[in-house]
Amino acid sequence: MDERDRVDRAVRDFIWNMVEIHSQLEEIHKSWAQLLGITQPQWLILMAVDELDEGRGVSGIAVANKLRIHPAFVTNQTKKLETMELLARAPSPDDARFVQMSLTPNARAEVAKLTDKRHALNATMFDGLDQASLDYLNKRLASIAKNSQLASQKLRIGVL
Repeated sequence: MDERDRVDRAVRDFIWNMVEIHSQLEEIHKSWAQLLGITQPQWLILMAVDELDEGRGVSGIAVANKLRIHPAFVTNQTKKLETMELLARAPSPDDARFVQMSLTPNARAEVAKLTDKRHALNATMFDGLDQASLDYLNKRLASIAKNSQLASQKLRIGVL
């Protein structure tokens, strides 16, 4: 087996590992969602809002971009989450045509109840990796994500 074949094999192994990780993460997100009585996509929206909100709320477009889903789906689901009193939606102070969203105190309390379980889950998933290893891994994965986005664009326009 030559070098090119070994690299190709390593890339295929990496891709299949990512497929497996993605599958397991979906199951984990479904479990978290069930604990709150919501759907897995709603859980991800809540987590994206929590991640992106810096005290002024976050736009539906920002959430859609983070999750790589259609903004209309975010709007539909966030209205449901608002009805369930897990998400607050308010007109943007900069432009009333847009909505800023944030977790309600109720949602924060529900997510906080899961903190110990989330820490235990993370400890299991990342057993054997220290902070420096995770930082290194995240930098490499960010690079791969950026490069795969470029590769996808090239494939779409027929350059590859």
